[in-house]
Amino acid sequence: MELLVTLAAAPPRAGAVVGVLAGAGITVSLMQTLVIPLIPDLPALLHTGTANASWAITSTLLAAAVATPVAGRLGDLFGKRHVLVASTLLLVVGSVLCALTSSLGPMVVGRTLQGMGAGVIPLGISIMRDVLPPERLGGAIALMSSSLGVGGAFGLPLSAVIAQHADWHVLFWASAGLGLVVTVLLLTVVPAPRPSAAGRFDAVGAVGLGAALVCLLLPVSKGGDWGWASGTTLGLFGAAVVLLLVWGWWELRSRSPLVDLRTTARPQVLLTNLASVVVGFAMYASSLVAPQLLELPKATGYGLGQSLTSAGLWLVPSGLAMMAVSPLGARLSAAYGPKVSLCAGSVVICAGYLVALPLMGWTWGVLVFSAVTSAGIGLAYAAMPSLIMGAVPVADTAAANGLNTLMRSIGTSSSSAVIGVVTAHMTRTFGGQPVPSEGAFHTAFVIAGGAALVAALVTLAIPAGRPVRPKAPSPSTEQAQAGA
Repeated sequence: MELLVTLAAAPPRAGAVVGVLAGAGITVSLMQTLVIPLIPDLPALLHTGTANASWAITSTLLAAAVATPVAGRLGDLFGKRHVLVASTLLLVVGSVLCALTSSLGPMVVGRTLQGMGAGVIPLGISIMRDVLPPERLGGAIALMSSSLGVGGAFGLPLSAVIAQHADWHVLFWASAGLGLVVTVLLLTVVPAPRPSAAGRFDAVGAVGLGAALVCLLLPVSKGGDWGWASGTTLGLFGAAVVLLLVWGWWELRSRSPLVDLRTTARPQVLLTNLASVVVGFAMYASSLVAPQLLELPKATGYGLGQSLTSAGLWLVPSGLAMMAVSPLGARLSAAYGPKVSLCAGSVVICAGYLVALPLMGWTWGVLVFSAVTSAGIGLAYAAMPSLIMGAVPVADTAAANGLNTLMRSIGTSSSSAVIGVVTAHMTRTFGGQPVPSEGAFHTAFVIAGGAALVAALVTLAIPAGRPVRPKAPSPSTEQAQAGA
């Protein structure tokens, strides 16, 4: 205990703060790919049907969507590090619960708690704005923002290796241990800046937004199972529209809204969020298509015949590319503005999918196009927080970044639905089972490339903004500078 107190009192090094916060972001994003290697076996592992087993994935998606904007606002009001630590502890508790069960109910509860840790990334970006010296801010924000994609890229091969060579519960024990380490590092390394906003927490707004997001994202995730024209799917979409309209009415009249819609309506914020949806769509398409292409048998004529572990390892360079490009994105934003970085990233993503069409017949070709698209994602993700923070008050930094992260999540959810429809309906029979046809992969690449092009066009409409100007150093900033 004395050691923890001593470490917490010591002036933090800026590099250590960045490393811990980025590590927390990567840890949370790992949760999104943690169970992907288990998907074919989940019904048997959880003693349930295929449709029910899918809730182990859907619950995490829904919880992350609801928790992200709420955690951002709580951080602005009550202290960002407090909420950050609470988020990682929820992840730990959820991981332990999943590790201790082989039943559907506890697994869904545990996965929901894991999803509630998604607010770590916008909270981490906001803390960086508060405590880092100006010369470190751009690169640090770029790395933290891209951690969402980096964790996903590394999570698949790591999860595949563990799932293939050990009991599946080890996946969750490992995530619990990692989350606990991150929690201790957050408490001992990262400063606790004072709350940046005043007022009450908008509980009504939080419940309303949560209900609207569940009604929107649930049919997006389950529409393929329920039927896109079913009464349940259409009813939930209709309920989402009504709830969002009522929620918007409430937020505009609240003295302390969960989301300041007037600020969100500013062109720089609104168009950046729209671009984030489309970039999120384009990003997730690669995560869905590349592993399937690698793992399909060679006898299909276009599959590459890789094992689950090998397929994951072929995709590791995409995570490295994203990490390597993030600092370049920060320098590009500093020199020409984040709008240029976001547009350049969108164009690179589009180029990656165009390259995929002639290269998809080779494993090295999949490595190349996935690395190119990931590099574009790194550039785009590095720019989004800077565009947002350049247009919102300091008091709303975490909430605004939380909303932006939510927009990316809506994009990935939509991508899962659309690409899922393509691969489910454009099939051929192989070994008595339907598998995605070669045309399905071509179609998916064209759709994702088109989405990236749309993101670039939306970005061109964003008003030219200035690079982020950090506020005057606070005491915690001076400590970080002194230790750098």
